[in-house]
Amino acid sequence: MASCLSSTVIFSLPKLAASSSPSKLPSLAKVSAKKIGSIRCKALGETSQGSFDRTVYQGVYGPWTVDQTDVREVILYRSGLVTAASSLVVAGLTAYLPNDILLSEIIRKNLDIFYLLGAGGLGLSLYLIHIYVTEIKQTLQALWALGIVGSLATYAILARPAGESLVQYVIDNPTTVWFIGPLFAALTGLVFKEGLCYGKLEAGVLTFIIPIILLGHLTGFMDDGAKLNLLASWMALFVIFAGRKFTQPIKDDIGDKSVFMFNSLSEDGKKALIEKLEQQKLS
Repeated sequence: MASCLSSTVIFSLPKLAASSSPSKLPSLAKVSAKKIGSIRCKALGETSQGSFDRTVYQGVYGPWTVDQTDVREVILYRSGLVTAASSLVVAGLTAYLPNDILLSEIIRKNLDIFYLLGAGGLGLSLYLIHIYVTEIKQTLQALWALGIVGSLATYAILARPAGESLVQYVIDNPTTVWFIGPLFAALTGLVFKEGLCYGKLEAGVLTFIIPIILLGHLTGFMDDGAKLNLLASWMALFVIFAGRKFTQPIKDDIGDKSVFMFNSLSEDGKKALIEKLEQQKLS
């Protein structure tokens, strides 16, 4: 909506200029520039006064608002998902492109770089993800870390001595899925959380596709044709999932901020707040 309004303002400027005297052109340009800037700010949740939307939301443990730190963290969280999805798509193209073209050769030589970028993007998102149960968040982060350690060990001990990239070595040696698997288990947990919280169909489907293709490769029960079809579905759905995150309001990825504020309190602080809320209910 914001982009449509911006286009309207931009294309109406020449018409206004043509029908106005030269002395009025600078002021018209300034007014239009202010409108465009205002629209852009509002698209990011900022008001015309230069401060972020101060809508007060009522949480379980009290009212809360979205601040600049929240906006920055949510944008970084979503950017991490875009990085992971983009890396998967670029690396995955080698499964479909002819081997003798330049693009395929360039991607194959840099498969581990794309793997590293994707893993880094996922790690950023897992660091910033908002999950009420701290233990679940820590478990996903631990799986990611375990997958990173397994990936580095597989590369250093197995892939590099064999003169292969990590990704190609895993493709040629299915048992190595055991070492990198925790990384993708963390990704599966993330998309499961997204599908459960927001009812996103693509996230729900990814929850099944990711482990199926990895287990199929590990066990050898899945032929190459089936793996290619599932990989294509994974790539397409991951792009849709990451892209659609930017269509959600910022507050969605924050959740009930009052819960996180409550969890950050000391035990005495929590007791005091609960007592205060109970008194408010009785009064």
